[in-house]
Amino acid sequence: MVFSFFKKQPNKMPERPAARPRPVEQPPEAKPLDAAVEMPVKEPAAPLPDLEFSSTTPIAAPPPRASSKQPVAAPVATPEPVGDDAFSIDDFDSDFTNSSVMGIDVDHDVDPLQSCVEQVVVLYANGQDAAARSLLETFVRSYRGLEGKRFWMLLFDFLQISGDRTAFEKLGVEYAETCESSPPTWSQAVTAAASATGGRAANKIFLQGVLTSESALPVDELARLIAQKADVSVDCAKLIGCDDEIAAQLADLLLRARKQRLAVSLLGAEAFMERLNERLVAGEAMHEPAWCLLLELLQRHGTQDRFEERAVDYAVTFERSPPSWETAKAAGGKAAAASQGPADDAYYLVGELKACRFEDLHQILERYSHPILDFSQVTRLDFISAGQLVNRLAPIKAAGREIVIRSPNHLVAELMAVVGLNKQARIIVPKS
Repeated sequence: MVFSFFKKQPNKMPERPAARPRPVEQPPEAKPLDAAVEMPVKEPAAPLPDLEFSSTTPIAAPPPRASSKQPVAAPVATPEPVGDDAFSIDDFDSDFTNSSVMGIDVDHDVDPLQSCVEQVVVLYANGQDAAARSLLETFVRSYRGLEGKRFWMLLFDFLQISGDRTAFEKLGVEYAETCESSPPTWSQAVTAAASATGGRAANKIFLQGVLTSESALPVDELARLIAQKADVSVDCAKLIGCDDEIAAQLADLLLRARKQRLAVSLLGAEAFMERLNERLVAGEAMHEPAWCLLLELLQRHGTQDRFEERAVDYAVTFERSPPSWETAKAAGGKAAAASQGPADDAYYLVGELKACRFEDLHQILERYSHPILDFSQVTRLDFISAGQLVNRLAPIKAAGREIVIRSPNHLVAELMAVVGLNKQARIIVPKS
């Protein structure tokens, strides 16, 4: 009986195929957990010999795994997205190098170097000076010789703007030994007072166009210099007009400087005074700040008779006592000997350009047949201002007129190329 029982066992083995459809029908019937536990235990237990045979067939499975590893190596071999996340190298145009003064070669094949340049100028534009300087000092030593000349020039300008003359001269010695050429020289225009205000340029302010509260950067610069009791030369040769808010600020600044006996020299103010005088009518109680500004200008550049005549008009119009005539202190010898205005039709920008909208720029540039924007006294340009400048210049470029951006430092010029400003204007960088 026992022997015949074991003989019937092989006849029951074919019943196992009946259990094979269960994995297909089981998942919809809400017992996936039990099925998942039973199937791996029961199926491999009986046909142990089949394991050796089936282990030869899965050898073909590794090839798909090998191919699945290949996409992992692909991102490592293409570092371009790191640079592209910040700025595309296609934003740089050959017009940036098309300069009769200096050419900055941008090689589209040297992605790592270009990415490093962009990283530095972005940090500087955002006001992260310490990080920008650290990177520049690293890159100067990583890219030796002429290959890294752009980093040398960026670092020279950074040190010049920062007022760090000791580091500047030390870098000049290293540059001469490494690149076998003469380094840039320290500019005497950067005074101690300018360094104290964050490295702004020489004490000459250009008031141009129609000044409003949204284009008051030169006025803010003048206020800073007067607060430091510094000698200032203010060029008004191209000042067309200003709103009452700016007129009040200018009148107050000039009055404060006169009371403190500061040497503030106004150059080319006569034409602006005439326009301001024609605008103000006795008996019309309007634009009182402009009246105050006119009287302050007459204190400096008008006769006493003319001043007193307009002072009476002011008293009648506003029923207030006018200021009395005083002799203003003349500017120092250097300021008095300053140029009587720019020799060309350039529009000068000054200081750090942050969140500027340049709303009056189109009106100003329309007055010139060959518009020139002079950036020689601009120390920093942020991204908002750079983007706004692109928007303002694009229509002028589309109309077929060439615009020249003249003499930006290397930190500003590189940022201009990053945002594509070189496609709207010809950028001329000074030769170092």
